[in-house]
Amino acid sequence: MNRIIRPFVVVLAAIWFLADAIFSTIAHPLALWLGNHWVLFRLRAWIRSLRPYPALALFAVPLIILEPVKPVAAYLAATGHVRSGLIVLVVGEILKLVLVERLFSLTRDKLLSIPAFAWAYGKYRLVMDRLESMEAWQMVRRWARIIRSSIRGTLAQLKAPSGLPTTR
Repeated sequence: MNRIIRPFVVVLAAIWFLADAIFSTIAHPLALWLGNHWVLFRLRAWIRSLRPYPALALFAVPLIILEPVKPVAAYLAATGHVRSGLIVLVVGEILKLVLVERLFSLTRDKLLSIPAFAWAYGKYRLVMDRLESMEAWQMVRRWARIIRSSIRGTLAQLKAPSGLPTTR
């Protein structure tokens, strides 16, 4: 029975992991913007003052609360609410990844001082490095850059006063 179920679990885990990787390309710029926002200065200072295990507990909160978004979105899509499922998935994943990325960037050294976390993060980086080195991943990254560039160009043309040429 284990040999029959294992391929399905591997495929499901790969899809799960790939969704996080795709959404992280959107979440990264948003997390950087959020990190530079002056309103959150005191909150950043408080988070940086935490010791390693309280920082780990805080880091786990968005994962625990927002990780169930994927199965909820899948349930909504399976019951015929595809648009709602897609909205739940996109908003929940972006929110989770933005919060996790910001918290990790603020507490990275403290989190990596915890041996179990450092081990798990090392395994995560091995998988991500292998994934990012794949030709398919590189192709998707190139497409994303091309699409992003064309969107920026279109937005620049829309924002420019009419009749004046735009420069890139």
